[in-house]
Amino acid sequence: MRMVEARRKQSPAWQGLISAYAINHAQVCISSLGRLWRAPIASLMTAAVIAISLALPAGFFIVLENAQRLSGGWDGIARVSLYMKRDQPNERITQLVQSLRLRSEVAHLQFISADQALEEFKTRSEYGTALDALPNNPLPAVIVITPTAANAEPAALEAFAAELQQFSEVDQVQLDLQWLKRLYAIMDLIQRGLLIIASLLALGVVLVIGNTIRLDILNRRHEIQVMKLIGATAGFIRRPFLYTGFWYGLSGGIIALLLVNGGLGMLRSPVKHLAGSYNSDFQLQTFGFVDTFILLGVAISLGLLGSWLAVSRHLQTIEPGSR
Repeated sequence: MRMVEARRKQSPAWQGLISAYAINHAQVCISSLGRLWRAPIASLMTAAVIAISLALPAGFFIVLENAQRLSGGWDGIARVSLYMKRDQPNERITQLVQSLRLRSEVAHLQFISADQALEEFKTRSEYGTALDALPNNPLPAVIVITPTAANAEPAALEAFAAELQQFSEVDQVQLDLQWLKRLYAIMDLIQRGLLIIASLLALGVVLVIGNTIRLDILNRRHEIQVMKLIGATAGFIRRPFLYTGFWYGLSGGIIALLLVNGGLGMLRSPVKHLAGSYNSDFQLQTFGFVDTFILLGVAISLGLLGSWLAVSRHLQTIEPGSR
């Protein structure tokens, strides 16, 4: 009981400390924004450099996402062709077709019987009369499978084709993966190139913010010396510079978002017109909620990282009485 009463007596003090800590953070946060607001040109130029560095990889990323959506919905997706053995009864082939239609890997299935294949071959070739002279139909029945987009990757298709080859009714499975492998190799190359560019530009953002914070620290050198002289903690001195980095990152992220969405908005109408000429309803995708959250989160993180590095490096060199 005594402990409970003691905690009750202590709780207002803790609440006061937490409240004072939150109020101090809010004051520093707002004062940091006000300091940037009082130098609008310099602040806007720094934010613009950060925005351009963020907008380039973000723009490439959203364009790559649109390209992947376009390639995923492309009608030229790889197909698996199953050539049936000619001595198989129609009932077994029909059962196989029905069972394959229920597979989760199959988006569309087309069955071409041996008679349909013969008629189509006669129509499209000049050897119709020669085929009539044969005692039996030499063409097999064929099952053409279009896989789902989730199973359209080369590794998944190869595994699916190997499984289909095990059916006793199937004579041969044909799968042309060469062009699909090249497409995915190009996508992988672009993704790796984008990662390298994004890393370099992120490093540039950190350096820009770090250098800006360094100049701010040097301009407030005497103020920092006085604060250290009266016993201010390192966290208290560091706090306004971290919030400055936060505002730089956030403003750069917002401008980058506007740049990318504005550019995509300008391209939307021509892309829609081009897609319409191919009878496609494809539309450019802009930043969604998650993408926006990630972009702003990355921008703020880079701002905090750049300011933290600058503050950690330069605050130690400023002591009361030093020049």
